[in-house]
Amino acid sequence: MVNVEAFRKRLVARREELVERMNKIDDLLEEPASPDVEERATEREFDDVYEEQGNVDKEEVAAIDAALKRMENGIFGICISCGEPIAEARLEAVPYATKCQNCMG
Repeated sequence: MVNVEAFRKRLVARREELVERMNKIDDLLEEPASPDVEERATEREFDDVYEEQGNVDKEEVAAIDAALKRMENGIFGICISCGEPIAEARLEAVPYATKCQNCMG
C-alpha cells in the first residue's frame, strides 16, 4: 500500500517551491528594460527562458494539484487507464503520475 501522506507532504513541498520560483520569475519579468540596446536584447533572451520555465512550472503545479485532488478522492496511485495500482517506484520518480508503466507504453 502506498503511503499517501508521505506523498502528500512531498507534493505540497514541491508545489510551494514551484510557486516561489514562479513568483521570482514574475518579478524578473516585471523589471524595467535596460536603455542599452545590446543589454535589452540579452534581457529579452533571458525573458524567453524565464517565461518557458514559468510555463513548465505551471504545468507541474497543475499536475500536483490534480494528484492532491486524487488523494482527496481516494484514487491516488491508481492508473487512470487500466485501474491498476501504479508501482511505488514509479510514484517515487513521478509522484503525480496518472498512469502505470504498462499504460505509459
